[in-house]
Amino acid sequence: MERGSEDRTLDITMSEPRIGRVLVASLHQAIADLLPDRLEFYENWLSVSGLREGTIGLAPLSAVLSFLRTEGDTAYGSITARAGEYAAAWTYDNVPAFERRVIHALPAPLRARAALRTARALVRATYPGSRAITHVKKGVASIDLRGSLFCEVRETSVLPLCGFYAAAIARVLRLCDVPADAQVSQCRAAAGGQKGCLLSVTLNGRESDTAIAA
Repeated sequence: MERGSEDRTLDITMSEPRIGRVLVASLHQAIADLLPDRLEFYENWLSVSGLREGTIGLAPLSAVLSFLRTEGDTAYGSITARAGEYAAAWTYDNVPAFERRVIHALPAPLRARAALRTARALVRATYPGSRAITHVKKGVASIDLRGSLFCEVRETSVLPLCGFYAAAIARVLRLCDVPADAQVSQCRAAAGGQKGCLLSVTLNGRESDTAIAA
């Protein structure tokens, strides 16, 4: 290979957006929990060095998600939901202790707002192109999920693929003492030609109207 070609390849590799460590590490741990016999196979892409150095890019993650979908809908859903819960716990643990105490001391409406802010930070941390826009009305948060890597597929899926975020967001809220249940109401990877991914999160005991952007 000519030197110029090597330089161009290096430039492309270095400029490729990296996947957030919280997403990679949570997927790795979920696979270790639920598919331990397959962990070595997935570590061809989720390498230990890549996890440690934060150098895993979009192509390896896409390969992992593609293979996970071949494990079956139940396995895929269980692994991505477990990964979402791990990501939520680690994100919450990284919030400074003083800030966590402040959040828990807030009145319920303000606590829900703060918890959603933490949830949006989690979404942004998974990938530079991912973000969430939330709108809360009468105790239900509608979350417009932009740039979900789980939903970058060529063929449509029978089931929604962005359950990672539903599990992660609900878990963050509960860790902030905001009882919540989340479900995917629309997924752009699902059959039916849906244009985007929408999550519906029920905030128990929360009654207010507000729009919050990522």
